[in-house]
Amino acid sequence: VQLQASGGGLAQAGGSLRLSCVVSGSFFGINSMGWYRQAPEKQRELVADITRGGITEYADSAKGRFTISRDNAKNTIYLQMSSLKPEDTAVYYCNAHVYSDPYTGMEYWGKGTQVTVSS
Repeated sequence: VQLQASGGGLAQAGGSLRLSCVVSGSFFGINSMGWYRQAPEKQRELVADITRGGITEYADSAKGRFTISRDNAKNTIYLQMSSLKPEDTAVYYCNAHVYSDPYTGMEYWGKGTQVTVSS
């Protein structure tokens, strides 16, 4: 199982970026998926996550600005980020709880994609 994130880059404050993460490999199914971020010298933190059924959860810092969505047919999640702020600068990681069979699940992480917001 591999998670491949894309869509990071440089944006100006107030701008937008869209991240994507696709899960590939052999597996039975995917439960929750999410985005985390880690800024320099800070701990990794949850940005947003989404269940297979579409229930979402957001960090307070992301509410009203970021939208997480999911395409189960494509095993892909997206993070639409708007009204970006310099403090959103971080490496963004996607995360997925993947089942190899109906009873065995594991947590997987992508390698991360850099988001840099200039003021």
